[in-house]
Amino acid sequence: MPSDADQNVKQAVPFFMVTDIEASLRFYIDGLGFSIEQEWRPEQSEGRIRWCWLALGGAALMLQEYWKDGRPGGAPEGVLGQGVSVCFMCSDAIGIYKDLVRRGIDARRPFVGNGLWVTSATDPDGYRLDFESPTDAPEETEYSGED
Repeated sequence: MPSDADQNVKQAVPFFMVTDIEASLRFYIDGLGFSIEQEWRPEQSEGRIRWCWLALGGAALMLQEYWKDGRPGGAPEGVLGQGVSVCFMCSDAIGIYKDLVRRGIDARRPFVGNGLWVTSATDPDGYRLDFESPTDAPEETEYSGED
């Protein structure tokens, strides 16, 4: 039986804390093709974006820069995105791969895992983004680069 939450919850949106929002925006906008849908630029940040909602197709994610003592800073030690992977389900992961490479992103050559073509890229803070699409190609097939 459906609950109120079944009708109420609409979308999960990953929220990444980042160390340099300008570098992250270059990666997500210029490299991956996301667009800024919403942003927050408080006065004390001198017009610098501190938080934003990005979208690509039907997917979204949010970024916010660590801030301490009135300026960027305060991130924890170590790689922020270690162990974090967000999977974007696509129509054509190989097409995404080609587009990422064309945009200068170091994307992993597509391979088949769990009945899906998978390519991935890692953002400046170590968050891994997987782009996946269904396939009937055999498991562990690697994309040859030929069409």
